[in-house]
Amino acid sequence: MSININILPQGTLAIYEQIIMQLKNAIVTGELKSGEALPSIRALAADLQVSVITTKRAYEELEKEGLIRSVAGKGFYVCEYNTDYLKEKQLMMIEKRTQEIIYEAKNAGLSCDDLVDMIRTLYEEK
Repeated sequence: MSININILPQGTLAIYEQIIMQLKNAIVTGELKSGEALPSIRALAADLQVSVITTKRAYEELEKEGLIRSVAGKGFYVCEYNTDYLKEKQLMMIEKRTQEIIYEAKNAGLSCDDLVDMIRTLYEEK
């Protein structure tokens, strides 16, 4: 697997959630193809310098969602998937998190324009 996963220790998402989101994104964009092998739980943990428990939890969540499958003795593989459905789920999650950010911004006294400016600045930095 040649996907690059970047963990932000100070991020708002737990590390396993960051792994899940980045793997989902790689599936949606076609960076990871159906049937492609993923690194072992231990190899991914070592590569990301995180706990094996963290990568195991991420893989378990992805498996529950039907995005990857485990083949006994061989590892994990990307499943056939419906990209439209996956994109819709991602949009729903982004909307939920955006609502939380809007709530916090209002509590901090930020105007909508201030928040949009902040988002635009941060977005352009990436």
